[in-house]
Amino acid sequence: MGYESAMTRNEEIAQASFLAIPHRIEGVGSILSHGEFILLRCTRGGYSPCMAFRIHDSVVRGEIDNRVKGIVRGNIWIEARTEPVMLELKGNAHPDLAGCLLTFINPLKRVPHQHLDSLHPFQNGTIGDLTASRKVRVYDIPVAEAYMMCKRGEKPPEHMANCLYLEWFSEANGRVVIESADYELTISAPEWRLTPEENEQRSQDAASGMAGFMQKLTEAIETQQRGQKDPDVEWNEHDYEKFMKEADARTDKYMELQEKYGDSDEAEAKIAKEMGWDRCGADESDDDDEGMSAVEMNRIFEKAATEPPPEPDPRLEGIDWIRTEDGDLRHPLQHRCFESAVRFWHDADELGLGKSSDKDLGQFVFEFQTTGVKLAGALNGLAEGNGYRDNAFTVAYLKRALDHLHKSQSALESVAPKKLLPERMISEARKELFEIREGILKLMDAFRGRTPPPGEG
Repeated sequence: MGYESAMTRNEEIAQASFLAIPHRIEGVGSILSHGEFILLRCTRGGYSPCMAFRIHDSVVRGEIDNRVKGIVRGNIWIEARTEPVMLELKGNAHPDLAGCLLTFINPLKRVPHQHLDSLHPFQNGTIGDLTASRKVRVYDIPVAEAYMMCKRGEKPPEHMANCLYLEWFSEANGRVVIESADYELTISAPEWRLTPEENEQRSQDAASGMAGFMQKLTEAIETQQRGQKDPDVEWNEHDYEKFMKEADARTDKYMELQEKYGDSDEAEAKIAKEMGWDRCGADESDDDDEGMSAVEMNRIFEKAATEPPPEPDPRLEGIDWIRTEDGDLRHPLQHRCFESAVRFWHDADELGLGKSSDKDLGQFVFEFQTTGVKLAGALNGLAEGNGYRDNAFTVAYLKRALDHLHKSQSALESVAPKKLLPERMISEARKELFEIREGILKLMDAFRGRTPPPGEG
């Protein structure tokens, strides 16, 4: 179950870093709709001021008033709260809302944010971007159908739509975002308009607020980098755990940037610069004393992105890999976990609990799904025959999957006495989580060399 690889340690870590972001996003995105993905990604591991607080699904209605130049005031009524959240923010809206009173209603069923209790009732700070005309792509078909079309290499039908984008930077909660193309909006006539100079200042102020927020995410990355071993020495599972925490922090930053700026060519250049991938002006022929040169990194990244996957070893079919109905290669345990999580999610949805406000039920399903995502990161490279990981890396990844599975088990036990789910469904979920846990522990023992690999015992 180990790998004989000609890669250097630098190459292994660089390729793992490159794949960490798309693997994590693709893994979660394959299970959840875009809206649910945005909601759940900001609650991963608990709310933190370093991540944006996205509350669009929890909003009932609201009003935003920029009729006084330089001040944005507002009231936002949130699901399960009797009193509105009050806004007192310095700055101005985009030209489409500057000088106006905006009122909006969320016509959809509300879903209380998992950490809504952390949202302070008085939001003081500065306005970021506030506009009702942000352009977004909206699918013309259900998200599940669109995802399957993308997976087949087809382009789902879509159209561009205006989206309300309300962003502010508060003293209590950091960056807060409300974003929706579904809200019903009413906008008053403007009582004043921004001059070109004032609009330029507004843009600079919003950029300054975002820069401060990004600095916190950069500091989170730097915190996780401290104490890491030199890539040229041998790493154990604990060293890789530190590396994965850095990858988490780096992915958080990337996802925040992508959400903020979109996927245009201009946005990609801006994101690359913020992530440190853009080294314009640097002499690419020079050696980088702190790591690989941009040329080396680009070579590894391009190879990882374009190299065709190797054919799996037929002797290990059913042990290290299976082929799904869609023709994809998956590790058997990861595929089982993924399918089980989706099945329990669908079963809950059929019971009318798909958007239940019960925190424990949501935690059970979400952590079950996340276990599948982590198992994909740990094991699907093995299924696909990729040779860039060593056993310590895989054990570290499996430990992360196990942590999420334990959280799912704990949440399930909190759900059981509430009688939200039939006893049969609770029993099946207990059994499935326990057996997946046993499978993870056996694999960890095998990768640590304590027991023979599956199929060799």
